[in-house]
Amino acid sequence: MSQIPLGVLDLVPVSSGSTASQALHNTIELVRRTEELGYTRYWVAEHHLNPGVAGTSPAVVLALTASATSTIRIGSGAVQLGHRTALSTVEEFGLIDALHPGRLDLGLGRSGGRPTAPGRPPAPSATPVVDGRAPNGLLIPPKFSFEHLLGSPRFALHRRLLQLPGAESQDYGEQIDDILALLRGTYRTADGIEAHIVPGEGADVQVWILGSSGGQSAEVAARNGLRFAANYHVSPGSVLEAAEAYRAAFEPSEVLDKPYVTVSADVVVAEDDATARELATGYGPWVRSIRTAEGAIEFPTPDEARALVRDWTDEDRALVEDRVSTQFVGSPERVADGLEQLQQATGADELLITTITHDHADRVRSYALLAEEWRRR
Repeated sequence: MSQIPLGVLDLVPVSSGSTASQALHNTIELVRRTEELGYTRYWVAEHHLNPGVAGTSPAVVLALTASATSTIRIGSGAVQLGHRTALSTVEEFGLIDALHPGRLDLGLGRSGGRPTAPGRPPAPSATPVVDGRAPNGLLIPPKFSFEHLLGSPRFALHRRLLQLPGAESQDYGEQIDDILALLRGTYRTADGIEAHIVPGEGADVQVWILGSSGGQSAEVAARNGLRFAANYHVSPGSVLEAAEAYRAAFEPSEVLDKPYVTVSADVVVAEDDATARELATGYGPWVRSIRTAEGAIEFPTPDEARALVRDWTDEDRALVEDRVSTQFVGSPERVADGLEQLQQATGADELLITTITHDHADRVRSYALLAEEWRRR
């Protein structure tokens, strides 16, 4: 499977007892190390009002990682367009590309306070899922509903702080069209007024669309002939429908003549299964903090995590079950077997690996062990 490239998705996690400053230093170390290990690309996510996540601005973090590396592709996974304009997005990434041309991935997402788009619901996956398993055995849990998050006071606070008073998010498809036109230098208003961005116009960037279902994001990526990233680590229950909807609607473009998909996976690798399971102990409480809308907590130690889980209700356990059960945890051989299964079930052209452990050294070691095993196959 070494012909299937591996990339990195970094949330810039803050561990308990640590600081955001240390998390950013860890990111710089990790991008340098994963470049040495042969990972293809290094993406950083965008999150806000999360004590345990320091990645609030992909463009700023990418500027830092670009200066610390020379060959690995760097990108956003993803810019949250719900509170940004097409102009600001192209300007920010144009600045980075001006100093680091040919290495930039502009990953775009719908999130960021954007209301649910109207339209047809995603079509169900054509791949049969029997007893929660794809035909090759990959676990496909029931879909998780994010509706309770949309109505939470904290979500409303996100919108209030991220958007100017009275501002409304642009239609996502139109926003993508504007970004592509600004990058190509073909932007025109209805009155024929042109807009040209320097730097930004003509930037040598790969544009990706990130999506967790077969809905609008997959449709926009397909219609524009763009690369698509499906989120198994965020929404494992809908990863098959997302990839299939994108491929079914794909229209060739100047960028791509056929669909191209990367699929994300949450991974923890250690020398043996027991050690890996211990390192991954904090994942459940960390996911719960996100899905209750309280905001990602600082990633706990295994002992801290066990103390948190001790008082959980059945509702708490159900809230994180799909994420915990689809995390790939174990020895290099076990995890690589699981990733091969994920790749085969989704037909992914690449895999995007996200790993969080309390100890940064364990996190680096996880990526190193996986890279070594992947090269061996």
